Amino acid sequence: MALVPVIALGLAIFGLVVLAIAGPLYRLGASLPTATEIMRWAEYIGIVAAIIALVACVQSIRNRTWIRSLLAVMALAIGITTISIPLVWQRRAQPPLIHDVTTDLENPPTFQAVIARRAGAPNRLDRSPQLGVLQREAYPDLAPITLPTPPDVTFDRALSVVQAHGWEIVTADKSSGRIEGTETTRWFGFTDDIVIRLTAWGTGTRVDVRSASRTGAGDMGRNARRIREFLDDLSKR
Repeated sequence: MALVPVIALGLAIFGLVVLAIAGPLYRLGASLPTATEIMRWAEYIGIVAAIIALVACVQSIRNRTWIRSLLAVMALAIGITTISIPLVWQRRAQPPLIHDVTTDLENPPTFQAVIARRAGAPNRLDRSPQLGVLQREAYPDLAPITLPTPPDVTFDRALSVVQAHGWEIVTADKSSGRIEGTETTRWFGFTDDIVIRLTAWGTGTRVDVRSASRTGAGDMGRNARRIREFLDDLSKR
């Protein structure tokens, strides 16, 4: 029984390693279903490790073997982490499957500078009427914001927010009030394109944003979160 906490910890670490390699394997050319299957197996390993760790933890505490208790707690924590990450992904991957989100459903901002970079990307940039219906149902809160500052001042503020978020800037045209950029996720390397459109609105500026994924039928809510975070940060500056 003395080796049970060690076995649990080793199994938990192994599960975490299996989980971690799913992203790099996808970036190296493995299919998304393959990467997803690897995450699923990592989850199974994490479940087994967590069960063993829980049993070991109870026994170690009863026997007052504190080093074994510490190892069991570590194994339990790592196992739960390995379980939770795939579960979060599965939850976010639930319908609706939306990969292109905008604050203006009637006249979405158009991409220009990033189009060449999307050559060969599975997802197109034309938006169907059905996509607008799905977005209204999924993200009814998404809408443009109007700031009291003129477009040139708002442009500088928007550009500083983009830089703060770490997006790669593809173009930043102050005269037309357009900023285009990309953001790539660190783990799987998913690339999304973003366009910001500034329009004179009375004495202020209307800000519209569109964020579109290059791959995947859905984006796990990533594009909507990006737009919300950008607009929230811009409003506070």
